[in-house]
Amino acid sequence: MVTIVQNQRERAIALFRERGGIMRTREVLKAGIYQRTLYLMRQEGVIEPLARGVNHLVEIPLPPHVDLVIAALIAPKSTICLISALDFHGITTQIPHFVYLAVPKGTKAPKIRYPNVRIFTYSLKDLAAGITEHTVGNFKIRVSSPEKTVVDCFKYRNKIGLDVAIEALKLCVERTKTSPAKFLKYARIAKVNKIISPYLETLYA
Repeated sequence: MVTIVQNQRERAIALFRERGGIMRTREVLKAGIYQRTLYLMRQEGVIEPLARGVNHLVEIPLPPHVDLVIAALIAPKSTICLISALDFHGITTQIPHFVYLAVPKGTKAPKIRYPNVRIFTYSLKDLAAGITEHTVGNFKIRVSSPEKTVVDCFKYRNKIGLDVAIEALKLCVERTKTSPAKFLKYARIAKVNKIISPYLETLYA
């Protein structure tokens, strides 16, 4: 019995190491690890819960942007957007108090108790535009591109503030040296090209 428990524990630890130290419980169970094994590992302090159904192998340091990683694990079809994406790209002075997630219209919103999230719905065309994939630690996360994120901030200006959108636009232009054409490409899809154009004309004058 002891040998079985020890073998399970060693297999579980190896599995966590292979996956970068963070795994969903259902993925661990699917790999043949018993629920009892996870329970004992939590009791021993070998793993710790990060969120409902998400565990962390304590020996491995948490990756940067761990809240984004957790959200991406729980809702893999979502995209990090708006203020969370601005912060990820370093083009805002805002501190996100939520993980901002974009999901397709008509789909069921993911149930995430932690981290705190705000869900925004997009048309399929709008959502597909400007998605970039990044590696954080050993994890892949989907984040809207800097230009797309700025445009989205203008689109949702009534919810996050026009001042946030304007600041993000200025910082994006200063720090990425991007072109106005990239903003306008996404602005036409989001139907905010008339709103953002005056600000682009001022910055690129």
